[in-house]
Amino acid sequence: MICLYCDSTQSKVVDSRDISKGIRRRRECLKCNKRFTTYETIQTKSVIVTKSDGRIEQFDEEKIWNSLNKACAKRPISNRSLSKIILDIESEIEISGKNEISTKKIGQKVMTGLENLDRVAYIRYASVYREFENVESFKKEIDSLLAGEKNKSNLK
Repeated sequence: MICLYCDSTQSKVVDSRDISKGIRRRRECLKCNKRFTTYETIQTKSVIVTKSDGRIEQFDEEKIWNSLNKACAKRPISNRSLSKIILDIESEIEISGKNEISTKKIGQKVMTGLENLDRVAYIRYASVYREFENVESFKKEIDSLLAGEKNKSNLK
């Protein structure tokens, strides 16, 4: 590692800790004795997202995070629950072994996660994701959600 203060390449690791997506290391420069922190992450294969119009982009979990935050605004939902939805999606992609996924599949996975978490957030997300064109299609989605909830309660 190159020291941020004197550009020396000689440093020693003073402390190492596991963090959610890698390792945090506290280092000390052997030349100037100043300390700095580095973060190491495992480089995974890059995943490509195919958009509905055919464009291709790099997978960006931040986009999922932003859409989840909008759907869950002012709802009693923890960030941990939202992070779990994103981690589940990333895990499914990694387990599949594929390096390409469509926005349609990502949207379906987000909707599945939200449906199990909060019905209001689910409807908010669905209203954007499914691009409802009128009130009837919106009502149909709500009726479908309520029918599914009724079926679940009948099975108990």
